[in-house]
Amino acid sequence: MANEWDDVVGMTEYDENLKRIEGIANSKGYRLNQNNERVKKVVGLMTMNYQEHGKYFCPCKQSDPLDEVNDVLCPCPALDEEVKKDGHCYCKLFFRVKKH
Repeated sequence: MANEWDDVVGMTEYDENLKRIEGIANSKGYRLNQNNERVKKVVGLMTMNYQEHGKYFCPCKQSDPLDEVNDVLCPCPALDEEVKKDGHCYCKLFFRVKKH
């Protein structure tokens, strides 16, 4: 069964969003989830939000229906706090780099 985000994976908007997410991870010293399917899902759903609403709303924290006034954008304001506390963000997109 196909996923709803499969159609956007590989599109220019998806690729640009993935680069944006990778840039955020690099600038903060994080890494992306090593589960590529999880990354595709979260980035794909976020890209769909961008296509429909013009902003990168967090797909994991959004209300149903999406509330353009109150729903958070990715990266969310709690990103650093969540990674510090849990080792990853709520969406399990960004992870703390383990120190050896």
